Amino acid sequence: MEEWALLDPSQKKLYRDVMQETFRNLASIEEKWEIHDREDQNENRGTDLRCQMVERLCKSKECSQCEEIFSQIPYHNQKKKSPTGIKLRKCTLCGQVFMYHSSFNKHMRSHTGHKPYEYQECEEKPYKCKECGKSFKHCQSIRMHERTHTGQRPYECKHCGKAFICHNYFQIHERAHSGEKPYKCTKCSKTFSYSSNLRKHERTHIGEKPSECKQCGKTFTFRYPSSLRNHERTHTGEKPYKCKECGKAFSCPNYFRIHERTHTGVKPYECKQCGKAFSCPQSFRIHEKTHSAEKPYECTKCGKVFRYSSNLRKHERTHTGEKPYECKECGKAFISPSSLRTHERTHTGEKPYQCKTCCKAFSLVNSLRNHERTHM
Repeated sequence: MEEWALLDPSQKKLYRDVMQETFRNLASIEEKWEIHDREDQNENRGTDLRCQMVERLCKSKECSQCEEIFSQIPYHNQKKKSPTGIKLRKCTLCGQVFMYHSSFNKHMRSHTGHKPYEYQECEEKPYKCKECGKSFKHCQSIRMHERTHTGQRPYECKHCGKAFICHNYFQIHERAHSGEKPYKCTKCSKTFSYSSNLRKHERTHIGEKPSECKQCGKTFTFRYPSSLRNHERTHTGEKPYKCKECGKAFSCPNYFRIHERTHTGVKPYECKQCGKAFSCPQSFRIHEKTHSAEKPYECTKCGKVFRYSSNLRKHERTHTGEKPYECKECGKAFISPSSLRTHERTHTGEKPYQCKTCCKAFSLVNSLRNHERTHM
């Protein structure tokens, strides 16, 4: 209070300008705004106002009662709506339109380079996993995480026997059997079983499009731009993640980490039905379905059903004739990336599948299996 009173008008103006510039880089801004002179109010608030601003900046919380500098930021003052009544946020730099506050803020940071959540890395996370060293803030979070190592799945579906780590995932799965669709679009009344599907659908009303691969048209949400980058490498052949043990390279960091377990022998995912263990969660989930007769993915063209969504997508291409994965060496195209990788070995001569008995190597896993039978 006393500090503020000692400032002359030009110093107070400079202070306001600096604070406004700071919040321009942090807040969601749609249009230019008019700056109102509230010097008298500032004299009454003084140092308290600055403390409130710093506290909000550090905690990255949304202002509930707009004060001084906050009240001059259009994000808090102006509520824009589309012709359909949906609140929109438009980026003035590139024109993209967003429905969600979080998506818009994340996009704005791609222009400003600001990282408002860096302070969270300093937050205490006292619960540490003994298996992998990952730390958590809450004991409930670490208990759930530990189940990914032990394979414990306490929530089991009575209809199909599928089990889940988390009760929320279990409840969501039950909708596949009950047909319950609790998420309703306020614009067209269409209903959905999953909130993520509702959010995707709502974007069709405002024209917001997800990120799309220019090679094959596959789409990815704005929330996970890294997924698009990892996918694009399946077309470019870029593999920046290289194993120090064997030199094998990968396009995706997740696949690289899973591969490293082939050297360490770690298999944290164990099947409760038969005891078989796996190094990666995808293989574990695929294996679990071998104990269930459930085939939830049906082709709309011919009615054929599949256990896995990836197999359905491959099958659908037999109807459309689409072959998005093309060999750079000879131009031959394929339905799936795995088929392309197998074909590429005819050019590179790579033979990654080796017989443990006689060390003979093969380019195809089926060829290795056939060979291994000769030793039986």
